[in-house]
Amino acid sequence: MDILLDTHLLLWALGDSEYLPESVKTIINDEKTNLYYSTISMWEVAIKHKKGKLKISGTELFHYCEQAGFKELVLNEKHIIALETIEKIEETPPHNDPFDKILLAQAKGDGMLLLTHDKCFSYYDEPYYRIV
Repeated sequence: MDILLDTHLLLWALGDSEYLPESVKTIINDEKTNLYYSTISMWEVAIKHKKGKLKISGTELFHYCEQAGFKELVLNEKHIIALETIEKIEETPPHNDPFDKILLAQAKGDGMLLLTHDKCFSYYDEPYYRIV
């Protein structure tokens, strides 16, 4: 199974955080799982690092992902097309995080599952994510 980790879960997995749900640890340790990280997560981390919100830089994130054996998912035109087709449930609160939306679009465009801890994803009528 191809799994894309959202930025929070990715950072928690790489840092062996106590916040990482046991269900995600099980998925990560499953030999049948192909784990991916997005260049979008690197971008998000780089921006937050520059603002002083994160200690880790985008470059460091890239190196840690490589060391962990995660595969890189690079943004491409297929993901932009998928972004335009994402269905949000009517009359739900706005979800203003563009990084989240493009991660969902990448998962949709590549037919993989996005694992997230963000409850805002429940506003989407898409089968390409699982809130853990």
